[in-house]
Amino acid sequence: MSIQGIDEITLSSEDLSNCRRFFIDWGLRLVEESAQALIFESLNGCRVIVAHPSRPDLPQGLEQDPTLRQVIWSVADLNTLERWADRMKNQPGWQRQGDRLLSLDPMGLSVGVQVSRKRALDLPSAHTNTWSHRPRVNQASPAYDRAQPVEVGHVVLFTRDLAGTSRFYEEVLGFVVSDRYPGRGHFLRCSARGGHHDLFLLQPPQPRQGLNHVAFTVRDLHEVIGGGLHMSRQGWKTELGPGRHPISSALFWYVVSPAGALVEYYTDEDELTEAWQPREFTPGPTAFAEWAIEGGIDGHTRRQQHAQAPDGRFMTDKPKT
Repeated sequence: MSIQGIDEITLSSEDLSNCRRFFIDWGLRLVEESAQALIFESLNGCRVIVAHPSRPDLPQGLEQDPTLRQVIWSVADLNTLERWADRMKNQPGWQRQGDRLLSLDPMGLSVGVQVSRKRALDLPSAHTNTWSHRPRVNQASPAYDRAQPVEVGHVVLFTRDLAGTSRFYEEVLGFVVSDRYPGRGHFLRCSARGGHHDLFLLQPPQPRQGLNHVAFTVRDLHEVIGGGLHMSRQGWKTELGPGRHPISSALFWYVVSPAGALVEYYTDEDELTEAWQPREFTPGPTAFAEWAIEGGIDGHTRRQQHAQAPDGRFMTDKPKT
């Protein structure tokens, strides 16, 4: 009866023109466009809606626009959906819209459950050769000119009530805690078996609520790099990355989004089962990133931002200094 992941998110922004350009550069496919909304899809059909704040049916946001307005989670079939209806029907904001169930979480964010519209994919991805396991034989690793995200993998939200918000997702939607910053943050996955987290709730020292970032899964590290370089060439600002998270093991690249906060390319997160025991960490820069490049890599020079561009010579041709 587990939730399977994110099926759709809705963001709001007054600058739809800039958001249109951004998410096409990001690698999503624009499938529908009107004066009040843009609808994009990832490779597997996960939807990203960017709506103008004037759209009358838009759910309430957690903060001033641009921000996140709604998250729709997926289940496998109608029978499973009916079982979720019994669990959600007593929650604030409960309503049923056809085959979509809606309620509000403790922050007032609109959350829903529907039968998944995502498509199954069989995507070739890079094999990594290690000392003890060498699956890539007579084959070079791929390189990407840009990214094409597979799906929305997780969202990260600021909350004023970590315990209460986490309890809702655990008790009503069946999420499982993967790891914790005690009193400060919970990494939650949709089911006992799955990627490290589908939702991360953060309670900052100065309480607030809102969007921290939306994360998009890509195939491998090479696509993280190719996507980040493409965004740099298109003029979008990197906040941090590439880098690696020690808690989830994921490799990442964060870019500033005109639809609110940040968006992230990521790959190679830990896969967990019922045997996993949640760990506790102290928040801090070393817990967040094992290593990272602030400001990213310039898409043209392929060096760290503001570093000297290559001059065409091999390093061995350069005179010693």
